[in-house]
Amino acid sequence: MDPLGKLFGSPARVKLIRLFLFNDDAAFTVEDAAFRTKTSKPAARKEIAQLAKAGVLRRRSSKSPIAYTANQRFVHYESLKAFLRTSTSISDTRIASSFKKAGTIRLVALSGLFTGVTESKVDVVVVGDRIDDRMIGIVVRSLEAELGRELRYAAFTTPDFRYRVGVYDRLLRDVFDYSHRVILDRIGI
Repeated sequence: MDPLGKLFGSPARVKLIRLFLFNDDAAFTVEDAAFRTKTSKPAARKEIAQLAKAGVLRRRSSKSPIAYTANQRFVHYESLKAFLRTSTSISDTRIASSFKKAGTIRLVALSGLFTGVTESKVDVVVVGDRIDDRMIGIVVRSLEAELGRELRYAAFTTPDFRYRVGVYDRLLRDVFDYSHRVILDRIGI
């Protein structure tokens, strides 16, 4: 169990707080929140009820189905959001090793959410051979569950990546010309 899970009572509660506070303009049903955080529906229902009772979440109008959103009038809203933003991190080695399940990975670069630049077009760039797109999607969804935010990602084969670098592809320039971190490099970028 991670330290924040112990501090807040359960890992599910931490994931749900991150989901609602980092996406404070969206409303989620219990089922959607459980799916996005990869927690069970009963656990999500229990934790959402507790968070709503504490005032962290508020129930969206009486529309059916019932949805919840972050309560921006919560007394400690900004400080809780800042605390979670600074304490939310996944190690680079863990990210790189999780992508290795998706094929022969040659490059993993992080930008956007991982570097604090929220306007970036992509958060993760993955380059490799024999890439399983379904597995890349699974890895990204598990990272999203941990981080509480949706990630934008791009996956390329090695020849396609080399071609795009050669023609100064705008997407790749947006990543590599600005703040980014390369956590795995077997191409020599």
